[in-house]
Amino acid sequence: MSRACELTGKAVQSGNNVSHANNKTRRRFLPNLCQVTLMSEALGQSYRFRVSAAALRTVEHRGGLDAFLVKAKENELSQRARLLKRQIAKKSAEQAA
Repeated sequence: MSRACELTGKAVQSGNNVSHANNKTRRRFLPNLCQVTLMSEALGQSYRFRVSAAALRTVEHRGGLDAFLVKAKENELSQRARLLKRQIAKKSAEQAA
């Protein structure tokens, strides 16, 4: 399983450890990933995602998983999240008609 957020695409970054003597060695900056269960109001189901803590805050700020996915860009989402986004869009279109 990759170390990347399923909703924002935030992944591992690389950089340097810099010592007091200014020696530089390579290191990895890992995202703060959490295993969470988010509820979709449109579909009436809960889904498990591996998301970063910042993405979880953004989901809550935007008003839930459905609102987040509607506003999210397709290229940042994981395959599962893209499928869920399409299902939510289809369901909301059915309800509007």
